[in-house]
Amino acid sequence: MDFKLGHYLHTGRGGYTSPMQPVSIVVTVLNEAADIGTVVPSLLAQEPQAAEVIIVDGGSTDGTWEWLAEAQAKDPRLVAIRDETCSLKHSAGPVSRGRNVAIAAAKSQIIACADAGCTYDRDWLRNLTTPLVAGEADYALGGSCLDPAAHTIWDLASAPFFSIKLSPTEPTKSCTARSMAFTRALWERIGGFPEHVLVGEDTLFDFAARRISAPAFVIDAKALYRPQNTFRSASHQMARYALSDGMAGVRWARLFRNAERCALHIVALACLRWTTLPLLAVLALEAWFAFHRDWRFLRRFGVSAVMARFAFSIAVPWVVAVNQIRGLFRTKALTNRQNA
Repeated sequence: MDFKLGHYLHTGRGGYTSPMQPVSIVVTVLNEAADIGTVVPSLLAQEPQAAEVIIVDGGSTDGTWEWLAEAQAKDPRLVAIRDETCSLKHSAGPVSRGRNVAIAAAKSQIIACADAGCTYDRDWLRNLTTPLVAGEADYALGGSCLDPAAHTIWDLASAPFFSIKLSPTEPTKSCTARSMAFTRALWERIGGFPEHVLVGEDTLFDFAARRISAPAFVIDAKALYRPQNTFRSASHQMARYALSDGMAGVRWARLFRNAERCALHIVALACLRWTTLPLLAVLALEAWFAFHRDWRFLRRFGVSAVMARFAFSIAVPWVVAVNQIRGLFRTKALTNRQNA
């Protein structure tokens, strides 16, 4: 898969990393004033320290860049880069472009990706990169979990549908650039993050990476995520991901699976005139979809969380199927709140 890395390539580098080799953390931001003051200190506080924390700002106007410039003057490990081409005004995939710019500027052979909407425990970087430092893998995934100190009822309800765990101890095999590490050599072979998509770029990177190298799944390296969702915002995010999947022509099995669930809903409701058995069967099936992933963790949050999860789970197949089909025919690029 060629994403036209072009001038991002650093030639002459490859292979496994040395145990003594430093690690660079990369983050992209655009108008993240609400989060920048928490994510950057947590990354600078890693033990052992990262060689550098590179933040690429796509042209913030809300004070994010000023905060970064002031913080950079206090800690030389923070490298702030302002590149306004890393915005939707100049790139269809500004997040990917920002990561590629940051990685191209990085000094290290091991790269760790983090996200502005998260915070990170002090041992996150060490745990995430251990398989790479040991030469056991050149790609590692840590996943994400809800921040125990800051979540809403709809964060709990929607979490598994975004591959977000409720506990740091839950195993994960999903990809997210909120907690991802790889060697520069792997990034170069893939061609960088895909700059033609706004949403789902980490999924496409993951697809390409797994064709080359089996990832190491690290349980104790999760990003602590703070989405602060309502039902509406969680549904909107789900719709955007589905639109992006449709536009990219990926995850066909997911589309068919959710379309089948929608069809079962319709059949069950149509049969109510004669019998309730199909509806009861559908409700039982939906309960399985809602709770099979993390019931033992969810139940600790009480009845409200359980009911919200069930309601969101029933909405999911409709949101996914309708919007992924829409994405197949959509030509207009997606936008986001930062670029509004």
